[in-house]
Amino acid sequence: MKRTTVALSAATLLLPLSACGGSAEAGSGSTVTVTVGYQSKTINTVTAGTLLRSLGYFEKQLNSLHDGHTYKVDWQDYATGAPITAQMTAGKIDIGSMGDFPLLLNAARGKQLGRPTHLVSVTGYNLRGGLNTVVTAPGSELTSLHDLKGRKVSTSVGSAADGTLVRALQRAGIDPDKGISKLNQQPAVGASALSAGSVDALSQFVAWPGLLAYQGKAKVLYDGAQLNLPTFHGVTAREDFSRQHPAVLEAFLKAQDQATDYLNSHPVTAAEKVAKATGLPAEVVYLYNGAHGIATFDPALRPQLVSALKQDVSVLKSAKLTGDVDVDAFVDDRYVKKALGASSYAKRLAASPPPAASEVWPKGSEKALSFKSPKRLLAYLAVHQDRIRAAYVPDATTGTLWFADKAVWVADGEQLLPFVAPATARDYASAHGGARTVSYREALERAS
Repeated sequence: MKRTTVALSAATLLLPLSACGGSAEAGSGSTVTVTVGYQSKTINTVTAGTLLRSLGYFEKQLNSLHDGHTYKVDWQDYATGAPITAQMTAGKIDIGSMGDFPLLLNAARGKQLGRPTHLVSVTGYNLRGGLNTVVTAPGSELTSLHDLKGRKVSTSVGSAADGTLVRALQRAGIDPDKGISKLNQQPAVGASALSAGSVDALSQFVAWPGLLAYQGKAKVLYDGAQLNLPTFHGVTAREDFSRQHPAVLEAFLKAQDQATDYLNSHPVTAAEKVAKATGLPAEVVYLYNGAHGIATFDPALRPQLVSALKQDVSVLKSAKLTGDVDVDAFVDDRYVKKALGASSYAKRLAASPPPAASEVWPKGSEKALSFKSPKRLLAYLAVHQDRIRAAYVPDATTGTLWFADKAVWVADGEQLLPFVAPATARDYASAHGGARTVSYREALERAS
């Protein structure tokens, strides 16, 4: 997100609360408009946005309140979290969804302008950080993060993808401010810049890296899961709205939980629905939101995610995008606990994400096939290549799911191991005598 977007003028942000859909002070028997801000193409928010909207669960929950009001939902779609925050602090959006770094800016901005907001649930998360990826052009000579020194890199300053870039560069011994030339660009602009050759690399959040790789317009340089730091997207609500309409917020969180159950029970169908609504290829949506996708969906506010959010504050402070943020005051799990029930909520907190697995999506099928190993998946592909819509394999070290034909393969004895980034594949091969990288074609031949 651009600095200029984050730093909108106070005059713009401090619009009167009465602009909020006419809902907050509606009397008995009146129509109450609930305004929801979401990001359709940031597909790890779909259970609070795109998928939830298509299923109509929120509207159904509101209709079941029977409190004398007629409810209307105004869905507003944005490209990033910054404009959602601006509209929330202006009293124009009641509930919004965005990534972890934008959530912190949401918290800081709300407090600064006297319109506090609270993180009330989680949408999609990855406990290792695999939702953010650094990519480069397909024919680029760059093969590792170290090669970025002195290069032009596009990212959205203040986003989780920027946070991944900063941390990854620091670990590589590169000053994130002076060691590279950073261009602050919206994801679509950065993607175009990469294709045009005006930048050397692009650090972005879901679904841009997967989309560009799927289209053959990029290859991975760095898998965000190498940081082993959780990243997530969540739902934020205005404090005044939550206080005045607790039943409405509870209805939203119940509906989000229903959408989460639908996604988990019907991952292929859900991917098709999101693809239809966004224009993204369903194969890319499934990479992130599938049964063993990069993202895990659960509304519960896990302690690991809250802890990660606290660690994110320092990155935003170093970029001078915010000061201190009281994360504990920002997080409010009361509403989601009530919506899900105490027992169910406790079980969700204790549950582990689904294990990594190799999957094939056959053409014409509403269900993907799982395989116990990448080699078994390759053996299946070798026989059924013309009948496959997409194939996915988890990175051998990080577990990040990736397209089988875009992965970097290593042959280690009888094993065939996939990696998202070339550097991790080389590191593995160097540490295991006799192991070597092989082409996708050779990997298929070895498995057949």
